[in-house]
Amino acid sequence: MKQATLEQFQRYVIPNYTRYPVCLVRGVGSSVWDDEGNRYLDFFPGWGCDLLGHCPPRVVQAVQAQVAQLIHVPNTWYMEAQGRLAEALSERTGWGGQCFFCNSGTEANEAAIKIARLHGKPGRYKIVSMLDSFHGRTLGALSATGQPKYHKGLEPLLAGFNYAPYGDLDAAAKLIDGETCAIMVEPIQGEGGINLPPPGYLQGLRELCDRHNLLLIFDEVQAGMGRTGRWFAAQHWDVQPDVTTLAKALAGGVAAGALIARPEAAEKLRPGTHAATFGGNPLACVAALATIETIEAEKLLQRAEELGAYFQQRFDAIRSRCSLLREVRVKGVMIGLELAVDGAPVVEACLKRRLLINCTHSTVLRLLPALTLSDAERDEGCDILEDVLANITV
Repeated sequence: MKQATLEQFQRYVIPNYTRYPVCLVRGVGSSVWDDEGNRYLDFFPGWGCDLLGHCPPRVVQAVQAQVAQLIHVPNTWYMEAQGRLAEALSERTGWGGQCFFCNSGTEANEAAIKIARLHGKPGRYKIVSMLDSFHGRTLGALSATGQPKYHKGLEPLLAGFNYAPYGDLDAAAKLIDGETCAIMVEPIQGEGGINLPPPGYLQGLRELCDRHNLLLIFDEVQAGMGRTGRWFAAQHWDVQPDVTTLAKALAGGVAAGALIARPEAAEKLRPGTHAATFGGNPLACVAALATIETIEAEKLLQRAEELGAYFQQRFDAIRSRCSLLREVRVKGVMIGLELAVDGAPVVEACLKRRLLINCTHSTVLRLLPALTLSDAERDEGCDILEDVLANITV
């Protein structure tokens, strides 16, 4: 990495991120290049935002055309692309709904929290969320996040959140009282370690919400938009929420977030209750429409399932030979590899081999490869990771 770039960051950029000593300058598909011309295979593109890989052609073309026509107008005006995107998302839920657009997952979850509290008035404001969840970094979404390590130094948090162990229906039920207005859950926990719901869990949460007149909020910020082989991860278990939140892969790498809510919940957001200045801007909306078009035209939902089946088989085989790999959790291209040791050295060793992966929850290697990953790239990445696991020093 060029020394000038490093010095520039040290002087002018707040160091609130842990950064790898690499400056990425170009990307195509699942490959990225640094400023010295080195190519990396990216199994964690855009922190989950680049579900179609880097610079997907339809998204690039849509943004290029739109940026010369209209970049931004406020939401006090109608925009054709925003209406078309709302319709496209609503239709793909299977239950309909109305959309609010923002710029990120944490903003979408803030909107969901507001809808839940407005739904609960008068007198109900509490929300049950899950341990090991992650809903964002703004204070409301952070309060919903069931990981105390992210709360340290920021107390007092927003009141009213109670946390149940993920997968434990009885524990969730015991937290419901006369002041509860909603249950908020990731159908598949992402940052918490790629945790899949046990049989009957999501259905049970739906039944609890129906029984107590609560909103069921599904945070699909990481799992949504086809990553698991369905538009929404909850569709694997045939459970319909009252509110769904999206971001990350929504617009093919362009910043975008969305909330989809049933009309009876959506109506709670009246003028003045919530807003996002850049939300639903023309650039983001055409990028999201191009993302949907790409997924359907290239049959990428089917590809997600094919890749998922391969990764499950391949990593199960590696686990049989590698004592460090304790558990393999896969749904489409959402992959968690539970290690018996800290995962940071594995990430570092893969970086030296020019494979980009992530470690979350200290011991879980998290892979979110692109739906456009080729068979050759798939095998290349798995080969590198298997070799690293076989030779890592612990």
